[in-house]
Amino acid sequence: MMFDGAPGTVVWTGLSLAIGFAATLLWLAWAEGVTPRKPAARAGRWLGAGLSLGTGLWAIHGITAMLVPGLAGAGFSALGEAGLWVLGCAAGMAVPAGPNARRAGLGPRFAPAAAAATGAVAVLVLGTLVAARSPAALEWHGLVVLVAWAACAALFAAALGLCHAARRRDAATPTHVRASAALLGGIGLVLAQQGVLRATGAPALGAPPGATDIPGSVLAALALLGSTGVLLVSKQLLQRRSRAQAALDAARRENAAAPLNDPLTRLPTRQLFDGALAQAVRAADAGNERLALLLVNLDGFKPINQSFGHRGGDRVLREVASRLRALAQPHGVARMGGDEFLMLLSGDPQPDAASALAARVIASIGAPFTGEGRDAAISCSVGVVMYPEHGAKSTMIVHAHAAMTAAKAAGGASHAFFEPRMMKGPRDDIELLRDLRGALERRELELCYQPKIHAPSGEVTGAEALLRWHHPQRGMVSPVVFIPIAERYGLINAMGRWVIDEACRQARAWRDTGLRMRVAINLSVHQLRQPDLAEWITAALQRHQINPDLLTCEITESSAMDDIEMTMRVLGQLDRVGVHLSIDDFGTGHSSLAWLRKLPADELKIDRSFVMDLETSEDARKVALAVINLAKALDLKVVAEGVETEGQNRILRDFGCDQLQGYLFAKPMSAKALALWAMNDVGPRTLNFRESLFKETAPMVQA
Repeated sequence: MMFDGAPGTVVWTGLSLAIGFAATLLWLAWAEGVTPRKPAARAGRWLGAGLSLGTGLWAIHGITAMLVPGLAGAGFSALGEAGLWVLGCAAGMAVPAGPNARRAGLGPRFAPAAAAATGAVAVLVLGTLVAARSPAALEWHGLVVLVAWAACAALFAAALGLCHAARRRDAATPTHVRASAALLGGIGLVLAQQGVLRATGAPALGAPPGATDIPGSVLAALALLGSTGVLLVSKQLLQRRSRAQAALDAARRENAAAPLNDPLTRLPTRQLFDGALAQAVRAADAGNERLALLLVNLDGFKPINQSFGHRGGDRVLREVASRLRALAQPHGVARMGGDEFLMLLSGDPQPDAASALAARVIASIGAPFTGEGRDAAISCSVGVVMYPEHGAKSTMIVHAHAAMTAAKAAGGASHAFFEPRMMKGPRDDIELLRDLRGALERRELELCYQPKIHAPSGEVTGAEALLRWHHPQRGMVSPVVFIPIAERYGLINAMGRWVIDEACRQARAWRDTGLRMRVAINLSVHQLRQPDLAEWITAALQRHQINPDLLTCEITESSAMDDIEMTMRVLGQLDRVGVHLSIDDFGTGHSSLAWLRKLPADELKIDRSFVMDLETSEDARKVALAVINLAKALDLKVVAEGVETEGQNRILRDFGCDQLQGYLFAKPMSAKALALWAMNDVGPRTLNFRESLFKETAPMVQA
């Protein structure tokens, strides 16, 4: 046995110590982290700790077969060994308290130590009984077993106490301390192993292995190799968990350390202003006084950016902040974001005082701004809220925004006090926004598809994906209603990503049934501002294995001209992805030929406002013909949307339009209906789908 000097015994005992050390080290590491609040995370912590220590206990039991004469060739039941491993894992799940419970008394630390010792002794004793096959022949010395258990429990308790003492000074146990604690635990497991062997009082010779048994030598090898593999897996999982926790902690620290002053204007941020507002409300309540809150929004700030550039726009914002600071009470002004600012007026002001302050703000902002040798003039709209007349603290900023919107709607360069009627529109928007978020999360939105017709042949060549929302109470909500809400409240990008993915998924579904349908999607100006738009589209194409040639991205002319440099950059990225690019609603914006010829577009879409008057207006016919000839000169295809009559159809064909789209051919329909139409000619009118739509396509080249 352990101290008889046999080289083999020393080696196997050393291996037991090494495995016990590694298992205890991982067990302590799993127990180190703050106890998670989520049940799934807590379960993961318990399972990781149990798997680590339980595997180590079972491995030490397996090595015991090489320490006892006769057991190397004896048979061990496979089912029994599985049960012993489960027993060890269950004992290991009694993890000690993490740092968030480090002030607990001795009980929470001794309980897991006792559980570990009990598991170790139980696995070793039961393993010996199973291997002996004749338990009655063994002469047990219960006192030896008790001493072995006590020694193991004491060493585990000392290991936990060592880690606990270190954590009092630091949130994480130092590596050398944890290694020392793991060594104590490993020694405790080896003492339990040797104590159980001594307690038999006689060699425990086992019976020869049966057909389903595992020989002792094989069991020892499995114990070494298997435990090494399992412990390595446990280590990998622990490292992944530690990295995730570290990232979460870093995010929390970053959030906690977020600057309380706006880096551009040096004004307090909304976060700091909220604290000042809450304090002012408490003081006003205590003194039965009023407060006034002003929300200032710059009128026409966008042209400033376009004329002076973003650097010039930043200088204007800094100057606005300086002027507002000169008018405000100490700590009474903040930048809400973008071109919006907040001002707080305390000291029991009357509405006349708030109105006078708003007038001074408007006059100050209206003074010219000088930049790069040029003067620029802007104005502002101010919404005013009086507390407590106009609502509780939680609604003050919302009501001030509603009042500012009313002032801006009245022409700007003015101020307005809040009135309840101003919230009718915003309140309805908020309710729709709430429902829209739920619809997106529950995947209640859907895409309908309107076919595109090849004008010369009358065949279907593709379809445009159109977003629809069937509200459970309101019925069908028009995109004209919910798309602006999504844009206004920052939901448009999530919605746009869903449309991209759903359109690619549907193209793949059609492709699997033999229909090679090109799908067009609409991109908003907000999506064009996202730096990862091209990467997101590429990922969706690859995820659904769609050739980029089967996707068309439509961008309105006004969106394209909103920021020429951004549009050129984004369209260039999309062009490199390989998707088709279309300029939608052409004729309604202010694009120039110089920019149009530089855009990497493949087609132009004539706006429906020109198509609807083709039969009655000579000017509409001239515009449509001019657009078609312009597109031909630039080697672009032309699509006319909103075709509803045979007369419009005939005129556009005569003009040489390439594709047509409108109710004359088909209304938007579900993907299933379009597929039935393509496969079985079951549709609103007799139309043929181009033969090429049913041909094989080359596999997509991975980016």
